Amino acid sequence: MYHNAMKDEHADATRQGERYRLKAFLEFCDEEEIENLNSLSGRDLYKFRIWRREGHGDDRGPVKLVTLKGQLATVRRFLRFAADIDAVDPELFEQLNLPTMKNGEDVSNTTLSPERAIEILDYLEGAYPATRQHLIVLLLWETGARTGAVRGLDLEDVDLDGDHPRFSGPAVHFVHRPEQGTPLKNQNKGSRWNRISEKAAAYIEDYLEYHRHDVTDDYGRDPLLTTEYGRPAGNTFRTALYRVTRPCWRNEECPHDRDPYECDATKLDKAAQCPSARSPHDVRSGRVTYYRREDVPRQVVQDRLDASDRILDRHYDRRSDREQAEQRSNHLPDL
Repeated sequence: MYHNAMKDEHADATRQGERYRLKAFLEFCDEEEIENLNSLSGRDLYKFRIWRREGHGDDRGPVKLVTLKGQLATVRRFLRFAADIDAVDPELFEQLNLPTMKNGEDVSNTTLSPERAIEILDYLEGAYPATRQHLIVLLLWETGARTGAVRGLDLEDVDLDGDHPRFSGPAVHFVHRPEQGTPLKNQNKGSRWNRISEKAAAYIEDYLEYHRHDVTDDYGRDPLLTTEYGRPAGNTFRTALYRVTRPCWRNEECPHDRDPYECDATKLDKAAQCPSARSPHDVRSGRVTYYRREDVPRQVVQDRLDASDRILDRHYDRRSDREQAEQRSNHLPDL
């Protein structure tokens, strides 16, 4: 009922995240033989907090404080919904206290540096040119878009010739289509055209000719990026990033002193376990960092990435304090 209620206001990716984070709570209830929410108590919620902090649950390990806070916040939202439908005591959610974060602790400190992004793209251009894997990294990097936006691109959303009356070069059109499984995070406000490079356009043309499967999705649309069955799932994008950002995948020496013949992260399904592996979010933060280093106007970055200035500063800009100070000094008169 909770997941169904979320359909009215939240994108698929948000609902999937909630479902994943609630999985641990369900596992806890199974272990404690809690089969009815009416018997859930504040003591149970405290036990769950400790249980999760210590890494209990299938395929899980000890979690960082920021991860724990996110999971507990999801359970609180679920309990508030349960209270609304008279499934639990109205004040029960208040008994699940969230950990207090120190300044900056709730912000991820990982990113894909612009230098590494270019190295990976250079490698893909040489080893796997115009493959789906190459285009995933290329489009995420060039546009700075979220995976949901790139996943939702159709053939009709791509102008490779640059003959659109409002553009002088190739571009892609991100469109909010919630009723057809490809919503944008900020809904219609997130719909926009983004320019891409001539090089990217050329690789897209090669992909269409040599690698794209001639398939439609469940709604009869023609996805730009495809699997043999239709439109790729969101996890396809995450897996591609985890895979290519591992140094060993590009035949580089492991910076973590691991034996590649014994390291589990060399397996595709466990690539995320590599300390060097980076997510699509890290690509986005790397792009923001690149734009900020190049002094691209803030409003331009906001519009291109469909994010507020506050969110860009807090979650995506990875310039050091010293870098920011140096850039500010470039706009000041000599002292």
